Amino acid sequence: MRIFFLILLILIAGLLITLILLQQKGSGAGSVFGGGGGDVYRTRRGIDKLLHYLTIILAFLYSAVSFSLIFLR
Repeated sequence: MRIFFLILLILIAGLLITLILLQQKGSGAGSVFGGGGGDVYRTRRGIDKLLHYLTIILAFLYSAVSFSLIFLR
């Protein structure tokens, strides 16, 4: 059972990294420090919204599997 959860954790981590990298980037390094904030309140639509929700779901699953591995020891 522990091996199954470890493999699942690795798969979820790979998918989570892929989803994060696929999300739309900001307008540059200046947007991190407050510059170029013209589209801060832009709503997500279509594939951006789907990627956002899938990222949240996979992050939750990653946390759940990680915590379940603690109790399997």
